[in-house]
Formats: sequence, C-alpha cells, structure tokens
Amino acid sequence: MKQFLLLLLTLGLWSGLAGTPTTQAQFGPPGGGPGGPPGMGGQENRRKQEFTGVAEDAPKGNGKLAGLLVDSTSGKPVEFATIALINVATNKPIDGTTSDAKGQFLMNKLAPGDYRLQYSFIGYKTRDSQKITVAKGTDLNLGSIKLPADVRTLGEVVVTGQAALIEEKVDRLVFNADKDITAKGGDASDVLKRVPMLSVDLDGNVSLRGSQNIRVLINNKPSTIVASNVADALKQLPADMIKSVEVITSPSAKYDAEGAAGIINIVTKKNTLHGLTLNVDAGAGLRASNLGLNGSYRQGKLGLTLGGFGRAMYNRASSTLDQTTVVGGQSLRTSQTGTAFDKPVFGQYTLGIDYDLAKDQSLSANVRYGTRNFVQQQNQLTSTYANESLLSMTNRDVDRKDLSNSVDMNLDYIRTFKPQQEWSISTQYSRTGLTNNFYADLLGQTGELTGRQRNLNNNTNQEVTFQSDYQTPIRKNQLLEFGGKAIMRQVDSRYQYQIGGSTGDLVFDPTNPSGSLKYNQNIGAGYISYTYVTPSKYTFKIGTRYEHTGISATANENTSLNIPSYSNLVPSVNVSKSLKGGTTLKAAYNRRIQRPGLQQLNPNVNAANPQMIMVGNPNLSPELTDNVEVSASSTIKKTYLNASLFGRLTNNAISQIRIPSDTLAGSIITTYQNIGVQRTVGANVFFNTSITSKWTVNGGLDGYYVYMQGLTPGADGKSITITNSGVSIGGRLMSQLQLDKGWSAQVFSFFRGPMPQLQGTMGSFYMYSVGVRKDVANKRGSIGLAAENFIGGGVTMRTTLNSPLLSQVNVNHLYNQNVKVTFTYRIGKMSFDAPRRKGRSVSNDDVKGEGDGGGQQQAAPAPAAAPAGGRPK
Repeated sequence: MKQFLLLLLTLGLWSGLAGTPTTQAQFGPPGGGPGGPPGMGGQENRRKQEFTGVAEDAPKGNGKLAGLLVDSTSGKPVEFATIALINVATNKPIDGTTSDAKGQFLMNKLAPGDYRLQYSFIGYKTRDSQKITVAKGTDLNLGSIKLPADVRTLGEVVVTGQAALIEEKVDRLVFNADKDITAKGGDASDVLKRVPMLSVDLDGNVSLRGSQNIRVLINNKPSTIVASNVADALKQLPADMIKSVEVITSPSAKYDAEGAAGIINIVTKKNTLHGLTLNVDAGAGLRASNLGLNGSYRQGKLGLTLGGFGRAMYNRASSTLDQTTVVGGQSLRTSQTGTAFDKPVFGQYTLGIDYDLAKDQSLSANVRYGTRNFVQQQNQLTSTYANESLLSMTNRDVDRKDLSNSVDMNLDYIRTFKPQQEWSISTQYSRTGLTNNFYADLLGQTGELTGRQRNLNNNTNQEVTFQSDYQTPIRKNQLLEFGGKAIMRQVDSRYQYQIGGSTGDLVFDPTNPSGSLKYNQNIGAGYISYTYVTPSKYTFKIGTRYEHTGISATANENTSLNIPSYSNLVPSVNVSKSLKGGTTLKAAYNRRIQRPGLQQLNPNVNAANPQMIMVGNPNLSPELTDNVEVSASSTIKKTYLNASLFGRLTNNAISQIRIPSDTLAGSIITTYQNIGVQRTVGANVFFNTSITSKWTVNGGLDGYYVYMQGLTPGADGKSITITNSGVSIGGRLMSQLQLDKGWSAQVFSFFRGPMPQLQGTMGSFYMYSVGVRKDVANKRGSIGLAAENFIGGGVTMRTTLNSPLLSQVNVNHLYNQNVKVTFTYRIGKMSFDAPRRKGRSVSNDDVKGEGDGGGQQQAAPAPAAAPAGGRPK
C-alpha cells in the first residue's frame, strides 16, 4: 500500500513537472484513449504520455516542515496520505512525502522560498494550506491538520464502459481473463485457449507462436507444480481465480534466460480490501466438475489469504493407429485401435501472509500445495502384419497412474528507499514428487489373462533458490537495475519393471533391468539492465545476463555421466517509439536458453503403449535461440489494432526423434536429441473493437513458416540428415454482450491448422463455446450456463510421421462435448483500502517444457515487478 501511494505521489510530481498545475489525481471517463484499446482509460494514458521520467532533485537547504494528519470526524490519524510541496510562484510541486502509520509527516532539506502544502488521500477531500515562507534554518511544526471525508450522494449510476479484454502494454500483451464468462468453472488451460499468440492442444500443451519452448509463471513466480508438467499444472489452477494472462515475447535481462519463445505469466486475483470474505465457486458439467473456496482477511498491517480448489474430469477418447516400420530390411505394418476413459482429479491449496514491518519495508510468505491424480483406463487391440500376413495380435487392458504432489514455499523481503529505488531479497524452496506407473493385463483372443506387465517410476524434483535485486533512478530519465541469483536443483528418478504369468504373480523383468538417475544442476546468474528515455519519446532498454550452469549426474547409483558445465551470456535490446495519433512502434532482440526438462531427461522406458514407447535422454544439452521482433499498435476510433513480425533461429535444438524398435516388432521409440536446427518467421494480427458501449468483438490471425533440419537413422544403420518445412495458421474470434438486468453473453471460437514437425505433421484442431450469465443478489453472486463443442461428435486430430524407416498415421478422437452450470457467491463484507506494495519474489523460468506501461509509450523508465528470473522440470 505504501509503495502504491509513493508511486501516486511520484506520478503527480512527474505530471507537475511536465506542466500539470496540480497533483490531484485525474480520472477520465471509461473508454478508449490514445494508444490503448477501448476501456483502457484515455486520461490515464494521456498522463503517462506526459511523464518525463524520474523527478529532478528539488533545490536543497536546511528548512524543515512537520505535521500530523487526522480525520476531521473521528480524529484518528490518516495513514500514508500524500503531502506535496508546491512552489507558490510556479504552482508546481517540487517535493513530497507521505504520512506514516501514526499520521505524521516530515519534510527536511528545504530551500528558502514561498510554498504551500497540498494534502490528498483516497476518500478525503484534497486540502491546500496557506502560504508558508521557509527561511534559512526554519523548523516549523504545523500541528494537526484535519482532512474532511469526501462524501458524495450519487443518483443512479450507469456504467457504459469497461476494461478492455486485451491490452498491449509496453513490454507485453495482457489478456484480462476476468472479463471472460465462458471460462468460468474451468481451469487455466481454458483461459489460455483465448489468449492471442497462444494455442492449447487437446492434451493441454501450450504453444507460443508455434513453439512449446516457453516458461509459465504464476504471479511472477516459478513452481515445481508447473515444472513437472505444464499441461497438468494448468488444470490445477481455477479459471475463476485468474485475473489476467501476460504474454512476454521479448523478456529483458531481468528475467531468467530460459524460454526460447518467451514467458507466460498468469496473474491471479488478489485482495486489497479490509475485512473478511469467503468466495464460493462451483460448477458441474458433462465432462468436469469443480469446487473452490477462497477466504481472505486483512486488517491494518496484516493480510491473510487461504484457498482451495478441486476439479474432477471424466473424458472418453478413442484412437486408431496405422504405421509401417522397416527393421532389418523387413517391412512391418501395425494397426491399433484403442479406447480410453480418463478420470483425472486435480487440487491446489494456498496460504499467503504479508506484513508491513515499517513504512518502507514489507515481508511476505506464501505456501502453495498442488496435487494431481490422473488415472486412465485403456484397451489396446494391436495387429502386426508382415507382407500383409498376420504376424501377431495382442489385446491389452492398461491402467495408467500419473500422480504428483508439489509444494512451493516463498519468503520475500522488500525495502523501498524512494520512488523507483528499492532492494529486495527473495527465497524459495520447491519440491515435487512424481509417480508415473502403468499396469497391463495381457489377454488372449477369448479374453483370458495370459500375462501381466508393470512399470514403476518414482521421481522427485527439488529446488532451493536465493535471489537479490536492486534498482535505482539515474537523473530524470534513466533507470539502472542489477541483481544476482543462485539455484540448487536436484532431480532423482528410480524405475523398475515387473512381469507375471496368468497367475498374476509378478517378478522383476530380466530383460528390462531397474535403474536410476541422479541429476544435480547448480545455476549462478547475474544481470544488469539500463533504461534510457529520450525527449523525443524513444525508450531504450538494454541489458545482459550471465548464467553459469554446473551439472553432475549419476546413472544406476555409480555410473557417472559426463555432462559438461556451460556458461552463457544472453543480451537483450528493446526499443520503442511513440508517434502522434496514438501509434506505438517497437523492436526487440534477445537470446534465450532452453534447458531440458525432467521428462526429457528421464531414462525410464515408458511402454504403457508398446507401439509408442517413450524414453528420455539424460545427456541432453541446452539449446540457444536468437529472437527478433517488430510490432506496431494503434487505436483508430473504437478499434485497437496490433500487428507484429517475428523471427527465431535455434541451434542445437532439442527435438523429438522417433525410431523403430529393434526388439519389439512394429514398435516406435520416441526420445530426444540435440540434433536440430529450426528457423521460424511469422506474424500476428489482432483487434479489439467496441461496436456499442455494451457489445465488443475481438479476434485475430497468427501464422508462421518453419524450416527444420535434423538427423535420423537411415536404412543402412547410419544417421542421415532430413528436413521438413511448412506453414501453420491459427485464429480466434470472440464477442461479448452486456444485457440489461444483470445478463451477459459471450461467443468464442478458435482453430489451429496443421503444425509441421521434423518427421511429419501434427493435425489441426478447433473449439467453440457459447455462454450466458446472470448476476444475482446485488452482484454478490452469479449463475452461468456454457456449452463447448456441442455440435457433432467431438474433435478429431490426425497426425502423420514420415522418415526413411517409418511412417505413421495416428487419429485421435476426443469426445469433449460439454455443457456446464456455474455458480459463484461472495460472503462477508469489505471496506476499501489502498492497494498494498507489490513485493518481489523468486522466479525460476529456465526449463524446457513438454511437447508494464500503457498503449502509449511510457516515457519514464517504469520498473516492472518481474523477478530476476531459472528450472529443469
């Protein structure tokens, strides 16, 4: 809260120096303003456009002014109010401060002159003092100053504008998820499907501009919950608690260097009010149900939050597989049909505490516990042919269990010296336990039990992180940021195989011996970043980050793996320019690192489906990517437009490689190797328009061309170079309508075309939804109804693979038609409190995953609260 008020004071001083004659906050009517989409608030954007940077130092002397601010009615102190020192001759503010927790304030080192003081605070009328003459050596106590409450009697208020669904800020794109009504009762993956530049496939895997090499943060923090499996982690986070999603395509040096395509930061709703509340969110549908309870308490310097969320799903799916493999010169064709019933259950529980140690110091602690219980029952009927003659037939009933429990604990301290000058220390401990097992019954042609197989795989991923950041303004238009970070990471995977006969007794499989992997990774990082704003409204943000990664790994307890350490220097450059008429141009370059994730390292051979075996590679090295991007955004009447061009060059790319098994006829093994080169160029265009004050439409198109080159085994046993290229296009369209008497409606649609891969093409997919919502009990609650993919028999996805030794066509059909009812209600009462200071926190965003300013250029170097950023899954 104090930081926010200090920021308000600073903004007032900046605007005063730019020519605004008063420090009183100005709030424009809802609606579009220059450089931002409708609803961003034109007055606020105009004020940002007038900023000139950090305020110049006021003339110094030895004069002192002190006083006490109290409520005119209750006589209680007014905490953290703004006191501005205004030069009578120029009518401009030249200095300022805030009252402390006892309502007292002090200004010293004042130069001789004639001044007046202006007192302001939200909920009180702004008050100006009489002229005060400060001479050399003046030490004046003004006593108690009474602030009258700003009480106004309002008639009926009709809100005709609202915050934009999509905002393009100076360094990121922001999707305001709390404006999306069809995602209620869903999870984070349902929200990310609607975000421009992102796509989410049927398994929940997230791509940014066609690349899954991204980092996902929650409130600027990493999480082993996310690191273990992004797709499953998103299902643990309820959509109703997501405030916004930030897409950062060109991170500065302050962020970890990980994430080749960029960073996705999911911002959850935070309580900034006094009192006690309890929010209930519930939903029930044909394929999922959810229940969430979130409580908060805030009084004085202490704030507490406690929440829990659970989601159960029940999906059916079917698939067909037709593949040909060449082993030893013999061609084998395999045909497989499968049916599956998924019963995943996800949960997440959070506890947060924050406390103001002093006026300029705060301490916060957070604990997040996540759990996943993914159970799948699958039947696989497989036939293998040699020269079109039946070679073998198998029938398997498989139970898969992917279980996890994760805990993240943060302790963060921040000290603010003056506006934009602050120092923070952040610590984090994270641990995730993973269980990835399968149990298979082998059946005869009449359904009798002929044998059993079992694979047990237990993994742990543990991290300890220490981080410190400092930032300070330099003159009026420059900002310097630097910091350091250390991450100690440990990965442990243990696996074993068992087999049994028709009696069901299981023994260790001698052909697949048990094994283990211990993988220690220590990262030391330091960064420096410099921001410079020119009078002509160019902003330059340049920086560099150095990261050293040391690795030690042991397989099967005593076999040392020779994985070399490595160091990387990763520069970043961001340039932006504001033009007249509300147009902003931006250009950026950065280098990113992509470290391998836990599932890519894990040497466990997962043969839940013996025709498609998965195995990791612990000898993987990181990949490096160079990114360039140019973009333009503008507001034309009630329509906000953004267009961007980007390019990526990746060397030593971590690529999926599929090879025929030389021990299991007709089987394909999928693993990972550093064998690829990828070159990608693409473009994004999206818009947001207000047709009327209650009807908005937004949408966009994105596409890219990719060229891939890598190695794959050839017919003679030697590796050969193969290439593939292609174009992928996607788009989305959404329309929202606010109706009378608390009713609202929304329509959403999305599609993604085929996506090229090194050895083939991943199939296209789509989704659509409609939803209505009715506010009840004076907007304390709501009831909603939404339907997804309700026409036809679900979504079908066709994937093809081709190489010299194999060809495969895999068709998956997901029965994902859904109708759901949602209900929310808020219990309790809150009173207004100014927003609290936003604290720093650890952000480890450095591991490869599986398969702010306004629309106008902000002239002042506004420091983001984003952490210095590193994690292998």
